[in-house]
Amino acid sequence: MKWFNRHWYNVGLVVAILAGIYLAFTWSDLTILTRLMALNFIAILLHQFEELGWPGGFPLQMNDIMWKSEFPDRYPLNQFSNMLGNVVASYIFYLLPVFFSDVIWLGLAPTLFGLGQLFVHGIVNNIKMHSLYNPGLFAVVCMHVPIGVYYIDYINTNNLVTSTTWLFGLLYLAVFMVVFGLSLYKLLADKNSKWAFTEDEMNRFDMVRKVKKLKSQDN
Repeated sequence: MKWFNRHWYNVGLVVAILAGIYLAFTWSDLTILTRLMALNFIAILLHQFEELGWPGGFPLQMNDIMWKSEFPDRYPLNQFSNMLGNVVASYIFYLLPVFFSDVIWLGLAPTLFGLGQLFVHGIVNNIKMHSLYNPGLFAVVCMHVPIGVYYIDYINTNNLVTSTTWLFGLLYLAVFMVVFGLSLYKLLADKNSKWAFTEDEMNRFDMVRKVKKLKSQDN
């Protein structure tokens, strides 16, 4: 468990590469919807690696800048809550539509979630960080957004979506966001958590210096 808590996003990168290889070899045998959902699954894995692996630095950015925590290495986000929430997101919320791509509302929810990340990473995080880039933004702009736009255009053009589909998709998305948010920042939040982020994880993307600079500017 300790090893996986620390390296789940590295495992995810390997899974993304293997999934990409499999997708390349089976591309012509798959439906367009399955291709899009597979690409969406790869996108979330790369997004997570970008946030935590390379360039990384997301834990300190989230706990210190966004939540202004007194214990930014472990509260409210810690290694365990971060791992659990993201693994569930990847291998259930994003992976299920790959195998059931004809269930449109099942794929619509993660697609909309990915599109929503443009607001989070492209606007909110950049404003907070006084920057033009933050870990995760590259995957959002280069994968989540184009995949999402194409997916929504495709299901609309081919009359695969109805008002009921939209309703189910939005409800499913809402449930996921509540559960995801609660698990990451409430239910598993613990100021005394033993699952603290490592110094290396906190300082990736030179995040310690950037946070200190932001705080000095605010003061």
